[in-house]
Amino acid sequence: MKYVLMYSNRPDLDEAVPAERQQEVYQAIYGWFEKHGAVFTDSGAELQGPETGTTVKSSGNGSAPLVVDGPFIEGKENIGGFSVIDVPDLDTAIAMVKEWPSLGFPGVAVEIRPIVDRM
Repeated sequence: MKYVLMYSNRPDLDEAVPAERQQEVYQAIYGWFEKHGAVFTDSGAELQGPETGTTVKSSGNGSAPLVVDGPFIEGKENIGGFSVIDVPDLDTAIAMVKEWPSLGFPGVAVEIRPIVDRM
């Protein structure tokens, strides 16, 4: 089954983590991707910061959608990247994600969401 992993963090909490620790964990992330490389169906992507985002959203009144500079989807979390994996089941995906090196940081989470398969 294919799942998207969405790696999120809280930029407001990231500042409390010492730079050395951040670099250490960033290096561990490379090892995590190598360990689980066989289940990735794409190269995924690390995203630029939320301040670089552009949001297209409903106007709410039936008129043309609004285009707004910035990440104005409500939430404190930032999606920092994503990957697509193909594993036998959700339990396998959960076991894999529990090893995500950044989970020791406050406000970090990985959302696991199944992909719709219309085949």
